[in-house]
Amino acid sequence: MSSNEAIARLDAAVSALGDVHVSAWSDETLQDQLGELSAVLCALDAVLSRVADEVRARGLRVEEPLAA
Repeated sequence: MSSNEAIARLDAAVSALGDVHVSAWSDETLQDQLGELSAVLCALDAVLSRVADEVRARGLRVEEPLAA
């Protein structure tokens, strides 16, 4: 996968996650989905940490962009 494709896929993931609002879920729905949600969040955390660690291993920093 090219770097442009990878960035596009990461942007798409951010857009998809931006549409998730767990606060709008009922307590019943959250309870029903909690196991799956937890697994997905942990997997996402692991992948994001790996990518950030690979950037840092190259001697670069992962920084938040400055506000416009």
